[in-house]
Amino acid sequence: MSNYEKYEKAFVESFEISPEEAKKLTYQGIPAWDSVGHMDLIATLEETFDIMMETDDIIDFNSFDKGIEILGKYHINMD
Repeated sequence: MSNYEKYEKAFVESFEISPEEAKKLTYQGIPAWDSVGHMDLIATLEETFDIMMETDDIIDFNSFDKGIEILGKYHINMD
């Protein structure tokens, strides 16, 4: 499974949405992505990619696309 597929799967499983919905998702764009859902997603991504995100990155993580950008800072390649 590619890093992108793992990333997408984290959204799909955390928020019980389709991959198509995940790709255009923004923070609080659905009821499940509230503050608790956000921390669940972050924990899933940290475990999946074996990283610890900085607080500023957790706060800035506000969309599917922004998350890809942030994970790049941790050398997670989505190609």
